[in-house]
Amino acid sequence: MNAVEFERVSKSYAVYETPAGRLMELATLGGASRHRDFHALTDVTFSVPRGEVFCIIGENGSGKSTALQLIAGIFPPSAGEVRVNGRVAALLELGSGFNPEFTGRENVYMNGAILGFSKRELDRRYRSIEAFAEIGNFIDEPVRTYSSGMVVRLAFSVAIHVDPEILIVDEALAVGDAWFRQRCMRRINEMRDGGVTIVFVSHSVSDVRAIGDRALWLEHGRARAIGDAGTVIDEYLAAVAGSDSPESKASGTDVQSRVKQAIAPATAIAPATGIPNIDHRSGTGGAEILGIAVLDEFGDPLHLMIPQSRILVRISMRAVRDLGSPDIGVRLRNHLGLDFAATSAVREGRAPGPMRAGEAVTADFHFEIPELYPGAFSFSPWVGDGSLVCDAIDNALTVQMARGEGPVYGYIQVPCRVEVDHSHAAPEVGERIA
Repeated sequence: MNAVEFERVSKSYAVYETPAGRLMELATLGGASRHRDFHALTDVTFSVPRGEVFCIIGENGSGKSTALQLIAGIFPPSAGEVRVNGRVAALLELGSGFNPEFTGRENVYMNGAILGFSKRELDRRYRSIEAFAEIGNFIDEPVRTYSSGMVVRLAFSVAIHVDPEILIVDEALAVGDAWFRQRCMRRINEMRDGGVTIVFVSHSVSDVRAIGDRALWLEHGRARAIGDAGTVIDEYLAAVAGSDSPESKASGTDVQSRVKQAIAPATAIAPATGIPNIDHRSGTGGAEILGIAVLDEFGDPLHLMIPQSRILVRISMRAVRDLGSPDIGVRLRNHLGLDFAATSAVREGRAPGPMRAGEAVTADFHFEIPELYPGAFSFSPWVGDGSLVCDAIDNALTVQMARGEGPVYGYIQVPCRVEVDHSHAAPEVGERIA
């Protein structure tokens, strides 16, 4: 049995030019029509098997959010049939399902009750919901006092803790800080691995390419294409490549950055001493990361990456025990929390060599930054000994990528030079080309 099925589904809305027109139509019991129909969806058919990540793409006004609202049961279709089999948790518009006058705590219990959870069950889950949302004392303040990012934090935390069989995610995750977005996407990936069906809407085709199994492309409310996510994205990008739409600035493929590296004792140059963020830390404890810094070519802290610029990623570490084959590395992640580039001292031919307990070393990674799609990119450092990971920190530092001169299709804009030759005469109609 499929988790979601749409069978020839259409959805239309009555649009009135003026409030008086609505009143006139009501007064005549519909005898005098004063509206026009807006068709948000027209004759759309698709199915989503259990455990699949199904993505819906398309330009603004194509019907993506309407499709999600139909799945969530917010309103019925105008025609056709929508079948949903499983417990649904929806993360749609900011604050949807929250009463702004209730506190965050009250909204957690209210949403849980609507989904069929008893107070005892919610009591067991509440601490985990509160911890994931990380909104502090605001949990006991009215939701109307929350920022948009705080609303998303709480809404997402509730959605993932009610054991959904089907998770619906709209563009809400575009709001909020980079750390939380990465944590959300990592949790979505965990839920996908656990067999949860995910229906995901995003304008960013890099998001879709990264997590989607299949995709539906909607255009003016009609299904333009459906199938493998990568194939549908390629068709979609080909169609919008020449347009000025925001979607033509989306992204999605891997890149290997060129890197030069220097290893020096921590006393030779100023070591990195701070770790701005720790999403998750793991390792055997044989060594520890002391700090990470991202600097520009002049040695100043970097807050914005510029295409075609040079940056320095400095990682300082200390051996807790004697290390026979130490290595220092860094992974670059996009806003989905997915690794798209990585390197290490050993890989670059600059192994630190054996280290005694208490000895410290600093590694400088010199990157030449290509033109990446504009988004938040994080740096995750690690240190190891042979095949063992001694210390690894997820998303220790995040830097925003500046927008380049033009749109980036995929993760990276590959340098390209085009030559057009008009010197060849075109063949006559009907003439064969040798």
